[in-house]
Amino acid sequence: MTQDQTPKASRNHETGRLSFISPVSRPARAPRRRGGSSDDPKTQPNGPRTAGRIPCTFLTVPALTASVTASLKRTTAVAVVSAAFLTASVAAPAVADEKPGNKPDKPKPPATMSQVGGARLGEAGTQVNLGPGVPALPKKLSGRSWIVTDAESGDVLAAHNAHWRLPPASTMKMLFADTVLPKFPKDQKHLVKREELLDVGVGSSLVGIKENNTYSVHDLWLGVFLRSGNDAVHVLSHMNGGIEKTVADMQKRADELQARDTHVVSPDGYDAKGQVSSAYDLTLIARSGMQEEDFREYAATATAQFPGEQKKGKKRGHFAIQNTNRLLTGADGVTPYKGIAGVKNGSTTNAGTTFTGVAERDGKVLLVTVMNPDSDESMAVYKETARLFDWGFAAAGKVKPVGELVAPASADQHAKGAAAPEKTPAGEKSEAAAGKGESSGVGIALAVTGGVLVLVGAGVFLVNRRWPLPELVRRLPRR
Repeated sequence: MTQDQTPKASRNHETGRLSFISPVSRPARAPRRRGGSSDDPKTQPNGPRTAGRIPCTFLTVPALTASVTASLKRTTAVAVVSAAFLTASVAAPAVADEKPGNKPDKPKPPATMSQVGGARLGEAGTQVNLGPGVPALPKKLSGRSWIVTDAESGDVLAAHNAHWRLPPASTMKMLFADTVLPKFPKDQKHLVKREELLDVGVGSSLVGIKENNTYSVHDLWLGVFLRSGNDAVHVLSHMNGGIEKTVADMQKRADELQARDTHVVSPDGYDAKGQVSSAYDLTLIARSGMQEEDFREYAATATAQFPGEQKKGKKRGHFAIQNTNRLLTGADGVTPYKGIAGVKNGSTTNAGTTFTGVAERDGKVLLVTVMNPDSDESMAVYKETARLFDWGFAAAGKVKPVGELVAPASADQHAKGAAAPEKTPAGEKSEAAAGKGESSGVGIALAVTGGVLVLVGAGVFLVNRRWPLPELVRRLPRR
């Protein structure tokens, strides 16, 4: 199917929604691949296969149209969390251990880690409350760090070394997109200069941007999300004022999200000394990004057409690109995961393979992050993610959480400045609102811990840490 820039759907759209969280928030001429920093389907070492699963409903999901630009403005968080949510250990970012997986002297997590989200999340090893009716965790889990969370409530259902600071690879692009995507209208055109591509290192995954060629911002984001193109990241970074400014902007955004384990050195996630994140932080970042309509649509786009090189006197052609997320596309023998809707994978020599995914089943939405599995299993990062999704959907509503995803720092500031009305009506109204929000999956918010009314700007909102998201994506009919 020949398309011009914006991929079109080759399917009938369901009207069903994915309930989520409401807003909280360089190769000069020839492509050069950056050392070990490739997310290409042919070169990535690990990925998933979920044998016997029903095929994913996202075979081809369209990117957003150019007309939708207003949604690019980030909505200020109205969520308020109790002081218990905001327990933070904010030691300076440490340099991650630089030994990749499959080593006999497998590195161990530090004895002391951040306790953001709860004390148990700062403990080494697996944290889960198993009990009657709670399914056992999957046996084949080799990730150095992983976490399973309820995307709406923020509950952490289970985790393993959740705050271990490790190289994030291209999952760092989620923070890049969450930071930069709202800044430029998607129909804005940009002529790529040679210097914008010079600092893309050898081994990078690329979408194939050419100097002295014009691309829309929409094109560039397709390159970032689908092909994990470091060339697209660097062009957008230069549009944003340069690499150094973009890194600073990303760090500021991470700090706002209370992603305390994250230290940004390069905007594309390429291996760099001191660049670290954690499974907990990547989940916070993904949860924030998925509240932007554009972010959601790009993350769920499986295939698209990308502009080819402009040649004098000839009509510009396009070539097909495919998302490197195997759970979304089913590439390389991986069975697509039913209900998957993004988010981002990554692979570098130092980081191994990393992945953060979001999926919905029977009205429940989960986020799973897996970092650096050292299994010999082919496509291990995807297989382990799929197993954790399966466990999470089976355990949801049965397992007692071991922690929670905290709200952005701005939400806490709103809480401190807000006036609380009288106690009795507050408690009664918040309970009623909670019931209504849980039954419909939609609503502005529910009760804060203890239940209080909070004034935010000129409006009064019932708030707690359950944040339903607007419609995530449209889905194919189930097969």
